[in-house]
Amino acid sequence: MKIKITGIGSYIPEKKVSNSDFGDHVFLNEDGTLFGRPNNIIIDKFKGITGIEHRRYAEENQNSSDLAFLASQKAIDNAGIDPETIDYIIFAHNFGEVKFGTTQADTVPSLATRVKHKLQIKNPKCVAYDILFGCPGWIEGVLQANAYIKSGMAKRCLVIGSETLSRVVDDHDRDSMIYSDGAGASIIEASDDDETGLLSYESGTYAMDEANYLFFGQSYNKDLEEDTRYIKMHGRKIYEFALTTVPAAMKSCLDKSGIAIDDVAKILIHQANEKMDEAIIQRFYKLYDRPVPQDIMPMSIHELGNSSVATVPTLFDLLIRGEIKDQQINKGDILLFASVGAGMNVNAFIYRY
Repeated sequence: MKIKITGIGSYIPEKKVSNSDFGDHVFLNEDGTLFGRPNNIIIDKFKGITGIEHRRYAEENQNSSDLAFLASQKAIDNAGIDPETIDYIIFAHNFGEVKFGTTQADTVPSLATRVKHKLQIKNPKCVAYDILFGCPGWIEGVLQANAYIKSGMAKRCLVIGSETLSRVVDDHDRDSMIYSDGAGASIIEASDDDETGLLSYESGTYAMDEANYLFFGQSYNKDLEEDTRYIKMHGRKIYEFALTTVPAAMKSCLDKSGIAIDDVAKILIHQANEKMDEAIIQRFYKLYDRPVPQDIMPMSIHELGNSSVATVPTLFDLLIRGEIKDQQINKGDILLFASVGAGMNVNAFIYRY
């Protein structure tokens, strides 16, 4: 029995925020001092490293569960299923429901429950719950769905990744330009088709020195009297961690599948930072003493930014719909999904499309 993604959908907010929109921000160092260079230089350097030119923000009246609901509707329609037949709704996020104008997380009821309510699923045996697994949350949700289905506990699952990171950023932190909002959703179910589906997986949590590489911290503006917290990260440590652990996890996952490296058609990696993703891919192929194939890594970060748990399912949806320039996938293609994020968590799976 193979586990397949039978439906996929994403919701990309309409509000586009360009790099130039950060021109009037007052960027500060961690100690609260001013940067010694103008914003246009800061922004140009930022684009050169991350590849980000634009990102999307949710409308003021939209919350994370709203984005997730819209993506879920598309995934359900794409799969052609009755939502009443869904056994589990697994919702990956990091900060819960954060209403516009606040940074306070609302997680009661769970966001998965809110999506179930919005979908008007009456079946009480459709179990809805949230997972906190950093940016790799959607992939981890797929792995949990795989376990439920193979154990006989479920036949069909809805796995969602949604986030509104624009509402938990410190405007005085350069890293605020990285983050964006969005949602991706997928229907996961058993299939009798032995030729396609999930072939192998890898997952892990590194929680010694790495546990606090991503954290909630105070604004760099020391004049603020409020004790509001924002998403913060030790960027250099994350970069070094990712370049060591992610290629190794990808290799372990691929080796478990029995698929040859040369048969991998596409690598769908978390859209965190273009230069970091490129370096991860280079290290991965170096482990096999192979050059990196052209067009192996579709990217959406240039236009959509980093929407955390939503980046991978959104990228998959865009790729299937032919909306990634000069990229396409075909029946039977081997896809490698991978992600890294707060935890620090790393995971991957091999999938025959």
